[in-house]
Amino acid sequence: MSAIGKPSGSTLAAWLSDLEVGRLERVLAARPDAVAPPEPRSFGELADRLQRPASVAPVLTGLALPHLQVAEALAALGPVPCAALADLLDATAPESTRGLGAALEALADRALVWPDGEGLLRMAAPLPQAWDSPLGLDAPLTRLLADTTSEELRRMLVALGIPSPGTTKKHRLTALLEHHSDPERVAAVIASAPSSTRNLLERRASHRGEQAQSQAHFLMLRTPPADSEPVRWALERGLLVQDRQSGYGSTRMPAEVALALRGAGWRARFEPVPPVVRTVSVTSAEVDREAAAAATAFAAHAASVLATCSAAPPVLLKSGGVGARELSRISKAAQCDDIVVRLVLETAYDAGLLARDGDQAAATDEYDTWAEREPAEQLTALLHAWRTLPLTPTQARGEDGKALPALAGTPPCGGCLQAREGLLAAAAQLPADQGVHSPAELGPLAAWYRPLAEQLPQDTTPFATAIRETELLGVVARGALSPIGAALRTDDAEALAAACERLLPTATRAARFGADLTAVVTGTPSARLAALLDTVADKEVGGAASVWRFSPTTVRRALDTGRTAGAIAADLSAVAVGALPQSLSYLINDSARTHGRVRITPAACVIHGEEPALLAELVAHRKLAALGLRLLAPTVLVSRTPLDKTLATLRAAGYAPVAERADGTVRVEKTRRRRAAAPVPPPPPLPGRRRRSVPAVTPVTVGLSALAARLRAAPPILPAPDPFGTGVPYGTDTEEIVAGCAKNLAYSDVRQLAHAVDAGTAITVEYVAASGNRTVRTLSELVLDPPYLYAWCHLRDDERVFTLSRIHGVMPG
Repeated sequence: MSAIGKPSGSTLAAWLSDLEVGRLERVLAARPDAVAPPEPRSFGELADRLQRPASVAPVLTGLALPHLQVAEALAALGPVPCAALADLLDATAPESTRGLGAALEALADRALVWPDGEGLLRMAAPLPQAWDSPLGLDAPLTRLLADTTSEELRRMLVALGIPSPGTTKKHRLTALLEHHSDPERVAAVIASAPSSTRNLLERRASHRGEQAQSQAHFLMLRTPPADSEPVRWALERGLLVQDRQSGYGSTRMPAEVALALRGAGWRARFEPVPPVVRTVSVTSAEVDREAAAAATAFAAHAASVLATCSAAPPVLLKSGGVGARELSRISKAAQCDDIVVRLVLETAYDAGLLARDGDQAAATDEYDTWAEREPAEQLTALLHAWRTLPLTPTQARGEDGKALPALAGTPPCGGCLQAREGLLAAAAQLPADQGVHSPAELGPLAAWYRPLAEQLPQDTTPFATAIRETELLGVVARGALSPIGAALRTDDAEALAAACERLLPTATRAARFGADLTAVVTGTPSARLAALLDTVADKEVGGAASVWRFSPTTVRRALDTGRTAGAIAADLSAVAVGALPQSLSYLINDSARTHGRVRITPAACVIHGEEPALLAELVAHRKLAALGLRLLAPTVLVSRTPLDKTLATLRAAGYAPVAERADGTVRVEKTRRRRAAAPVPPPPPLPGRRRRSVPAVTPVTVGLSALAARLRAAPPILPAPDPFGTGVPYGTDTEEIVAGCAKNLAYSDVRQLAHAVDAGTAITVEYVAASGNRTVRTLSELVLDPPYLYAWCHLRDDERVFTLSRIHGVMPG
């Protein structure tokens, strides 16, 4: 009976089973996808999950530079003792030794590298594939000679002058490996080679993998044909190996030969210590003060930007996104820079405050709730969205230098998320009471903590755009991590809310009115105060302090909404610090006296009033001639122009008319708020098939301590299920059905796919179509109908049918 788990995972399973409970919990916490329901039943199954390519790849992006350098060196050497790895990295000095130990510890905590029972360092099977040629080296000799015949090995040994140890391929291969593993012996053979061969080998050995576009490209350009004399001499002695898979007659240099040619003094790069940056002294009070100022200003700008979008939703480009013209309009209306508008739009959209509504990005009902909250709560919601955004919200230029729209729906970028992670980690490692001399110096430090993070083409210095975002949000202040940034780094929602509440003032509910017909609000105005002032005045300045200016036009605008002069004055007095200035009271009363002196009623249309002289003036007004006004009576005019256009023309000419309904009452002009519709439900199922009704599933939080205890109590490797014999049965009928049809799936994948079917959860699969193309699909609403699986495909946004035998891998959705 076979065991659950691939042979490649046996050393990992054995290592996991020997771990202490605390160390095992750290591994499980670092790889949550490997313990997603259904939880693994044994260390063998856990090892299989930990070595999935789709599980290993995301872990790499979170590694620091020394971790990647150690992993690359191990990928080049293959399984070796720690001493050999330390020698290659020149990690013999105390600081380097500690750095190597810390890197190996970090890799082990992620189950990427571990020691086996023979004292060799092993690595997860997919990990070496992260580099085309780690350290610029090809594969080790044992892998390159896997397809070589025993007779070919014998001829190599004869050419090297090594007595054949036996007649089997294994004995001859062992002898050749022993010879080539000794750099001095390899160097001696090369020293006796013809000069043309020696020059060829030295040139190949000095090659660095990052300098070639591909291994095949390098071989074709720089290597003579395999039948040439220099190459033939090297092939006969195993210094080069024929590449039988490429079919181009190319050759490959074993890693052992390249290392011998590079010399005993050659070492791989290893930087266990972060780069040194210039720092300046800064107190926590100074950091708090600057962070509070930045966060307060951003919260105020965010309220202004979203209020503008609520009143006049931005129109989307045909190609998608908010273009430069709309961004400029919003920026001007909200009195803030384009970068702030982009940051607000992207975070608000991710937080559900904005949504696509036809050809516009309109505010949602969630925005109305958000607008009534305190500034600290508003900022907290946007910070949560920024922390997990799979893009850089303020990226304004693409790789070709062309302007990018906001809300363009760009594909998720894991490297962009890691850029923020790297910046937070870099700032967190600065000494206490120290900040970087210049924010730009955080860039190289962040690159050390996250070397695989995305760096934008528009950045003139590393991570310049992401650094600017941290400053705007108050995450980094005075070159140091603020309390807001510290809470974001630890992903502590309570600490983040507390930091924002401490640093940001409460919403301002009062304004100071000046004799110059202005209203000044320090801090972030409450939604009610901002709405009131927006109705009666025009906003001139926004940010930490906002300024509104009153004019006859703005007061008339408030009167047009049906409010009286007394109501306007009363509302403003209720929010005023002290009494209203006399000049403002005069303005309101004067505007009210002229407001409505001319009344318009539809006929197409009729104008009437109580002052015959005024109506006579309208008829004689040269600028109103296009309206076609005609005096019907001393107090009644008729117009050939429709009501709305007549109303606008009279107002443009300096008059203050009001519109009436057909019953003679004043038509109140109110601004209609547009709200995005609720998300549209998925389309109905395909004709003839009922969609399975799946109840909502509450996410399961795996208890790591309990899971670690259960794994330690179970046998490290369980026997493989054999439902048709006498072996261990599958846990459920669904598992048995899936296993019978999905022959390409490992047992752990069978369990996860069956669990997704039974629990109604989403799943991600690697699918091979009939054409042979491999795709990765996220599926939900699974319906099992052997040998097929009906599911909603998120890639195609449609219901599709999948053949179970063509599913080659499974990951949690």
